[in-house]
Amino acid sequence: MSKPVSRLAWPAWPTWPTWSLLALVTALAACSNDNSGTWQGYVEGEFVSVASPFAGRLEKLSVERGQQVADGAPLFVLESDDERAARQQAAEQVRAAEAQLADIQVGKRPVEVAVNQAQLAQARAQAQRSAAQFARDEAQYKIGGVSKQQFDDSRGTADADAARVREMQREVDVARLPGRNDQLAAQRAQVEAARAALAQAEWKLSRKFVNATAAGLVYDVPFRPGEWVPAGSPVVRMLPPGNVKVRFFVPEAVVGSLKNGQAIQIHCDGCAAPVPARITYVSNEAEFTPPVIYSNETRRKLVFLIEARPTPADAPKLRPGQPVEVKAVMDGKEARQS
Repeated sequence: MSKPVSRLAWPAWPTWPTWSLLALVTALAACSNDNSGTWQGYVEGEFVSVASPFAGRLEKLSVERGQQVADGAPLFVLESDDERAARQQAAEQVRAAEAQLADIQVGKRPVEVAVNQAQLAQARAQAQRSAAQFARDEAQYKIGGVSKQQFDDSRGTADADAARVREMQREVDVARLPGRNDQLAAQRAQVEAARAALAQAEWKLSRKFVNATAAGLVYDVPFRPGEWVPAGSPVVRMLPPGNVKVRFFVPEAVVGSLKNGQAIQIHCDGCAAPVPARITYVSNEAEFTPPVIYSNETRRKLVFLIEARPTPADAPKLRPGQPVEVKAVMDGKEARQS
């Protein structure tokens, strides 16, 4: 009896990422379409993750997944009680610093100046009495009517009262002057510091009310109202029209004829008409190189990555991950190769 023939065990198919498989399939398809002028590819989106730099509870979500929003449209709001209180505190500090600066600039109040003037008047009256008494004592001293001690005391009192008048006059003059230059400069710096703190508080508060920085499609909303959002976590993922691109692969024999800015047409299932686009990137390195030995026979198996972008008006017709066919356009017509 003959022995049963053993079957060869085929190696297990390797597990590769989805995009790698898609790139491999499109690369192989590109090789097979070397002479057709048609290349396989797929749509890819460069998503914009919109987040707040501060943590907080999600109070309001103004958009839904799949919604088209305009530039500047409100997206979401985080709780902002702490930021509102900080802004109010900073605003009050600005008002206090500005009021103190104004007070320094005008000097003392009129009532305070009037008090100094009244004290000056009293000092002048006292000085006049002292001067008159000194004149009398001086006359009496010359004829021996008063002692030398009394004469000296009278002269000292007159001199002291005259000095008091000069002192009070200086106080009145100082009361009418604004603050010193150094004092004014220091207070102005306090005002600027308070205004900077207010601007910072207002900026932090504004980061809790997030708007769209560009028009586009709301691709995903990972959080729902009431959930706690960590700082920097994307609340909305958007896809602006300008961030939609098509990636496709061409063989080595064709890559030299393609360049940035060249027009192409994108064909997809369900598209009513081809979508025009322009090449924005041509890779300088082979994306898939199966053979081990490089030769003229294997050169046609090399494929290169090409990227193209449709116009913002046509971008919504395409969806990320969607397979497409790409054809070059020459002189306004699709390229036809034999």
